[in-house]
Amino acid sequence: MTKLLQKSATLCVVLALAGAACSAPQGPADPPDDTFVIGLSSEFDNLSPVLGFSPDGGSLIFDGLMSRAPDLTIKPALAAEPPTVSEDGTTVTFTLKEGLKFHDGKPLTSKDVEYTYEALLDPGNNSTIRSDYSAIKDVAAPDARTVVFGLRYPYAPFVQRTTLGIVPAGTMEKTRPVGSGPYRFVSWTPGDKIVLEANKEYWGGAPAISRLVLAFAPDDNVRATRVRAGEFDATVLPPKAAAGLRGRQDMTVYDVPSADYRAIVFPMTRPVTGDLAVRRAFGLALDRQAMVDTILAGAGVPAYGPISPDTGWHNPEVTGGTDPEAAGRLLDEAGWTMGRDGIREKDGKDAEFTLMYPAGDSLRKELALAAASDAKRIGLRVEPIGLDWDAIEARLDRDAAVMGFGSPYDPDYVNYELFHSDFKGQGFFNPGRYDNPEADRLLEQGRAAGEQAERERIYADFQKVVRDDEVYSYLVFLKHVYVIRGRYEGIVPGVDGHEHATGGLFAGIHTWKPVA
Repeated sequence: MTKLLQKSATLCVVLALAGAACSAPQGPADPPDDTFVIGLSSEFDNLSPVLGFSPDGGSLIFDGLMSRAPDLTIKPALAAEPPTVSEDGTTVTFTLKEGLKFHDGKPLTSKDVEYTYEALLDPGNNSTIRSDYSAIKDVAAPDARTVVFGLRYPYAPFVQRTTLGIVPAGTMEKTRPVGSGPYRFVSWTPGDKIVLEANKEYWGGAPAISRLVLAFAPDDNVRATRVRAGEFDATVLPPKAAAGLRGRQDMTVYDVPSADYRAIVFPMTRPVTGDLAVRRAFGLALDRQAMVDTILAGAGVPAYGPISPDTGWHNPEVTGGTDPEAAGRLLDEAGWTMGRDGIREKDGKDAEFTLMYPAGDSLRKELALAAASDAKRIGLRVEPIGLDWDAIEARLDRDAAVMGFGSPYDPDYVNYELFHSDFKGQGFFNPGRYDNPEADRLLEQGRAAGEQAERERIYADFQKVVRDDEVYSYLVFLKHVYVIRGRYEGIVPGVDGHEHATGGLFAGIHTWKPVA
């Protein structure tokens, strides 16, 4: 995924997950028996829901008005019951549970909810998720337990968006947060770990695991080694790195389905990758099934678009296959002629480009190498290069990159920022600077439409537009592979989004109970 989404939800399915850290952070020595250590692939930018931390309901520190069950259904959290919605769909009213408190003992009231959303919408706070809540016109707190949202238009996914964590009014603490969730913040050692302890007065019941340590270890092999050595109680690994841990008596490996994809994004304004024929030919050259079989060891499926075929929003017409001969004909017709060195050229320009991937991500590295090998067979020279996320972000306007995104929720999620021209060039939002008025129109219509059937038609058309433009060459949808030491009751796999670290399977860790 992108550093931005990785780091601001870092973890999107849970807490929120992200993208950088030291190569071998040190976890606590001899942690007590009631401490559970999770090895994460990336460190958070901040711990503020207002600034984008874990907006999708996976945070263990914060609660939203609503939360998600593993099957993706929405249920009340801080809200006493589902909201009431006006007939025209523009007024949504929530009633809070009685007796809610923050970790510091102060009451949580509707004023805190009002403040959280108003702070998020304040342009001065520069929240990375502000556009996701642009349907909100105003927020009111007529009494201590009532919150009323006024919407600019009937926004179908609005109730799903209220999984956003609530913060105390007047605070936007980034590094020492106070929430109301099942775990309270203890400490953050940058580049190393975050420590959380159970909220024994949690309205949903005190967690059985008393202490959590979120240890940052971006290198896949380091995490595999540390979980094998007993330094980590759980982590998420690429399928190959987890292979040697399967079948061990002291561990359980969970293969969790996801809408998380890996894809190659192209800079749309460069001479080679800006040529639609090159992009389409590249996509036809890719052997996605071989990537699934070898690189993912079967833990995934080929990808041809941004919406998983395992969701009801997927357009079955958006599919594809491997056809190097057709790819070659496309390039021939577009004037890219084969040179004596096996690389095509046009108007004195070689058909070549750089393909970036995060250096510590072994899975993306292998995908980049496989894609480069496939491309060479049709006369494209692709040079893979491993960089840190800061270097990748600085070069997105001129080099291709292996990116990761994907959401199992409403198709408005993620896609609006990735493909709408208003976001082109804004870091990891629309990194290829895609600009198509038809895609913009469909995204805007999908966001505002009220009827389910109409929205399904709109997003089906949207998927065809971005497929035809080959904005990305989609590679694979992943299964997230979790490795957990010991045995626990209450582990319920669901469907992951892109982020997973302390999210996804870990989102319900406050309900786990050790099996004696």
